[in-house]
Amino acid sequence: MTHGARNNRTISAVGIARVEGEGSLRVRVRDGLVEEVALDIFEPPRYFEALLVGRHFTEAPDITARICGICPVAYQMSACLAMEDACGVVVDEEITALRRLLYCGEWIQSHALHIYLLHAPDFLGCLDAVELAELDPVSVTRGLDLKRTGNLVMQTVGGRAVHPVNVRVGGFYRSPELSSIRALADPLRRARDAALATVEWVAGFEFPDVTNDYRFVALDQPGHYAIDGGRPTTSDGRTYSGAQFADRAVEEHVARSTALHATLDGQHYLTGPLARFALNASRLPQVAREAATAAGLAVPCRNPFQSIVVRAVELVFACDEALRLVERYEPPRRAAVEVLARASTGTGTTEAPRGLLLHQYDIDEDGVIRRARIMPPTSQNQLTIEDDLRHVVEGGLSLDDAELQWRCEQAVRNHDPCISCAAHFLDLTVERS
Repeated sequence: MTHGARNNRTISAVGIARVEGEGSLRVRVRDGLVEEVALDIFEPPRYFEALLVGRHFTEAPDITARICGICPVAYQMSACLAMEDACGVVVDEEITALRRLLYCGEWIQSHALHIYLLHAPDFLGCLDAVELAELDPVSVTRGLDLKRTGNLVMQTVGGRAVHPVNVRVGGFYRSPELSSIRALADPLRRARDAALATVEWVAGFEFPDVTNDYRFVALDQPGHYAIDGGRPTTSDGRTYSGAQFADRAVEEHVARSTALHATLDGQHYLTGPLARFALNASRLPQVAREAATAAGLAVPCRNPFQSIVVRAVELVFACDEALRLVERYEPPRRAAVEVLARASTGTGTTEAPRGLLLHQYDIDEDGVIRRARIMPPTSQNQLTIEDDLRHVVEGGLSLDDAELQWRCEQAVRNHDPCISCAAHFLDLTVERS
């Protein structure tokens, strides 16, 4: 490849296969400068917000859980918090603890899936998880065991591993038996050991020397590494209530994407593991902090390729936190608190594995939903992902086509967007001008 060819090319990916959604990628380089970066999402709109209008407020957790098969709990919990906020209800501490345990199960299975099946092949020269399993069956087996443990927690607390059926506004339909919760202790201890081995494994990967000056946004929950609630907080020192964040986070439609693009106070930002670690690392349990230190992670971590290490540290945290909750579990005195409808607006925010998730609803005096707004991590992160792509391409113009293609795939997958469900999902072609 000549120098001119390297500095004048268009990288495009059309028809991303085997992903949660359909999209394409285009980067145009002219005279060594990146002129255009576009991550297009052209999956047909699913209209969940419109489907919710006219439904009873108690239906929101079950309906929104169907948005994602990997993180249904995130949608259920955010919907519950929003409806409880609208109705002026605060659930009992025992219910909150049980919700947090359910959420830990989702984090365990989702992070294990991303690390082992979607992201690690990028660093080991494998096209997909099947090839990785042939290269390193011990590691992949460890990852599958971790995911199985997360699923077990979700099934025990939520009634089933995918789209749990035990969640309701106000709490749960029934409280799990003490014996079934305590039976999770041994699997979680083994999972914590496996998570520590995961941190050591991924810390040994080679990472491109790429950094970005991110504006991080994550929930702040005093005394806890935030999962199931808190106040949105930024790395430049701003804190919002859920309602304030909903007002200040503006989503805009662009012609090239059916996914909205979000900005906060006019700026793009990043949610997810890097943001949570940057803002809340001091609240991790000792076992997770020590694992992060041993892995050489700096706080904040601004290399997006090292997000796999941060996710592994969060995997340690989720296993340890779940074990703590299991060991302290006593069946709640009531499985749910009564929630009576009133005409109001409610907002709920939680930390999905991929990042901050916001739900906001207007309901009337009969509990009928009149307006619904759901802002997932992908729409909040999309502009920042495109910015990452710009940095990667600018620093990788000396790479040949195949290497640059590989690097661009990694740059998108670093953030585990909802369109990134397959290990090999970008089929790039390069046009030279």
